[in-house]
Amino acid sequence: MISSVIGIKNDSLMNRKPIVVSRNINAPIQKIWDAITLPSEMKQWYFTDIPDFQAKIGFSTSFIIRNEGKTFTHQWEVTEITDKKSITYSWQYAEYAGLSYSQFTIEGNEQGSDLSVICTGLESFPSDIPEFERESCEGGWNYFLNRLKEYCEK
Repeated sequence: MISSVIGIKNDSLMNRKPIVVSRNINAPIQKIWDAITLPSEMKQWYFTDIPDFQAKIGFSTSFIIRNEGKTFTHQWEVTEITDKKSITYSWQYAEYAGLSYSQFTIEGNEQGSDLSVICTGLESFPSDIPEFERESCEGGWNYFLNRLKEYCEK
């Protein structure tokens, strides 16, 4: 009995490991900052349906994404900002329980920059929905950061 309880705890702790995805982008910090905070640029590489975004603590927005017959009403709120270095926002979905945080962090100079996204809270979403599986989330962030890199380097 103890080993099964420990096993559950260990599995639970493993699921709490943040998802971290990074890219080296051959672009100055300002260009990357603009790409992750200005809605006109975010629509080019991230979500075309985002109605508005402001790099301002407390700003919130929502938009609908449909995937394989499911609706995901994204609800974001900016929670932390360090100007041109990092921005964090929470996101949740109207249709599903759970709360996640995504933190974008930029380090670099005029020649090139490293961008990392740290996603926490994935374990708070329903585990029986494929879009909330760890592999799906990692794949999604890799997809978006590849698009961001391509966008910033053109």
